[in-house]
Amino acid sequence: MELRQLEHFVAVAEERHFTRAAERLAVSQSGLSASVRALEQELRTPLFSRTTRTVRLTEAGRALLVEAERTLAGARAARDAVDAVRGLLRGTLTVGVEQCVAGVSPARLLAAFHRAHPQLELRLRQEGTSSLLDGVAGGRLDLAFAATVDPAEWRGELMELAREPMVVLCAAGHRFAGRAEVAWEELPGESFIDFHPDWGPRRAADGAFAAAGVRRTVGLEVSDVHSLLELVQEGLGVAVVPHHFSRKPEAARLVAVGVAPAGGRRAVYESVVVLPAAGSLSPGARALMRLVREDAVREGARAG
Repeated sequence: MELRQLEHFVAVAEERHFTRAAERLAVSQSGLSASVRALEQELRTPLFSRTTRTVRLTEAGRALLVEAERTLAGARAARDAVDAVRGLLRGTLTVGVEQCVAGVSPARLLAAFHRAHPQLELRLRQEGTSSLLDGVAGGRLDLAFAATVDPAEWRGELMELAREPMVVLCAAGHRFAGRAEVAWEELPGESFIDFHPDWGPRRAADGAFAAAGVRRTVGLEVSDVHSLLELVQEGLGVAVVPHHFSRKPEAARLVAVGVAPAGGRRAVYESVVVLPAAGSLSPGARALMRLVREDAVREGARAG
């Protein structure tokens, strides 16, 4: 079993398509197919279920994917460590990010990093928090900017970026619009607009409702903040979201209403950097974290 074969296997698993995987790796499709077949023969089991339309992982393929990602991450880390000793910063840095992370601008941060280290290839993956945690744990991601992570669900390091209250966002004509604050007990019966369950704001809202002992049903699920704000603007429901949503230009005509504490605690949204266990951070990730900490210091100085 060779690293090249594992790279081919992971590419097909991620793309779910042999042609796209071959294009991504800049190899011929026939060569890629032969590499995967050789790996299947060595392991004596099919790794993919193939039809004319789809390519799906078998149970054996799913098991191999976890270890293949970990092995490839280890190989990259070994190369990066040697380059770091030689004073070089090369290779690939793969960063995961939630779309609604607060306390840092991923675009600005990555632009600054690229200017400082143009020889290092940057890759960005936008995913929900659960997927980001799996990515860092499995070595698919070097680090991630996530939200609403319970320390009990992560064995590595978490660096807090920002904490802010959750608010009810509603249209100007809504019955809550003239209020400074609403109680959780007033929310049942409302139509709710929210993200898919894995996104940080949804995790924070679900956790807050559970802590308050209040049940709700999300009727309209979206995958981006702009759609959420547009649906609220049209009066199709309310959204319980991080306060910074109300400062977006698209929210200019919406009203943000505070939510009263439940059990003496206010619902908050926390943005964090998810890092692997101590000692396993790649050189590229360490360089990025230096910029993150410098940026956090500047943000703190501006806030003060």
